[in-house]
Amino acid sequence: MVSTSLMRIVSPCWKPSVEGENSSNGGDAAGRAEGLLWYKDSGQHVNGEFSMAVIQANNLLEDYSQLESGPMSSVDPSPQGTFVGVYDGHGGPEAARFVNERLFENIKTIHGAEFTSENNGMSADVINKAFLATEEEFLSLVKNQWLHKPQIASVGACCLVGVVCSGVLYIANAGDSRAVLGRLERAIKEIKAIQLSYEHNASIESVREELHSLHPDDPHIVVLKNKVWRVKGLIQISRSIGDAYLKRAEYNREPLLAKFRLPEPFNKPILKAEPTILVQKLYPEDQFLIFASDGLWEHLSNQEAVDFVHSCPRNGVARKLLKAALREAAKKREMRYSDLKKIDRGVRRHFHDDITVIVLFLDSNLVSRSSFRGPLISIKGGYGVSGNGNT
Repeated sequence: MVSTSLMRIVSPCWKPSVEGENSSNGGDAAGRAEGLLWYKDSGQHVNGEFSMAVIQANNLLEDYSQLESGPMSSVDPSPQGTFVGVYDGHGGPEAARFVNERLFENIKTIHGAEFTSENNGMSADVINKAFLATEEEFLSLVKNQWLHKPQIASVGACCLVGVVCSGVLYIANAGDSRAVLGRLERAIKEIKAIQLSYEHNASIESVREELHSLHPDDPHIVVLKNKVWRVKGLIQISRSIGDAYLKRAEYNREPLLAKFRLPEPFNKPILKAEPTILVQKLYPEDQFLIFASDGLWEHLSNQEAVDFVHSCPRNGVARKLLKAALREAAKKREMRYSDLKKIDRGVRRHFHDDITVIVLFLDSNLVSRSSFRGPLISIKGGYGVSGNGNT
């Protein structure tokens, strides 16, 4: 029995196509931009099909994302796979944009890591070292720009990565974006949502406990401020790339804005860049993966999102899922979705965040074939969003 609330969310799947939804390929190869919306309705990757969408809410889009399909290493022969990255920036777009350009390149070229022969070169160690290499590169950028652009020290990005390679799934997360798996439970013929990443957010008790254990001499490592738990009273997340002002004391001083400066110096990083990494084998029951920034999960539960993707046609499903979240955002503010669409960037941030959604469908016949020479894809989400129109 389908619940009334679920029917409300998934009903747009069967509405007549509008705003380009008759498009079979989501526009050109680089995606299509319509005002504050960017989307790539459908494409092929090494392990199946995909759909992507981004909506802007901030004055400057702070969400960046990418999908890479093909060789996962610069070493030849290289295993074939699919890489997904969702980078949710804060304080500005610079860190998320930097990670979008560098993280996958670092994964392909990290040769000092312990490659694992059973997975043809991909490993959690490779991904971890790539995160740390990207962090060091960005901190070098901060050092170079510090004196004439001190604001760069307060910019950071939550980073969520998924890699499908040789029948194995790797999920790496630093921050509060989320990856959810849709798995078919054959016995009951229902799709089940399985959360694969966990947020590094001070609102979660286990995250606060981790911070206290890492900083036993600092009773103010987490502070309840305006009913919200924040690290040092400043930021909710405990892991990110960037945020140099909470990692290196030399950037927590003038000319950085006073609101970011701590009253006392610190001798070790307050935030971490290391991701938590999950590695698991993929099975034929594993139907699809949803990667999304926290803006989606503010409005939809894991199961609602998975049910939506399972119920909708694949073409354009990321865009439709994003719009389902916007409809929920409008409902919370007791307004019509049609009125929400008229609100421009900047002001719109009061109603919802920038949101990125990538849905990765898994073809079990392709997932297990590491030597399969599938389509070479490199697509960056959100490029071309004008921010001047409405969606």
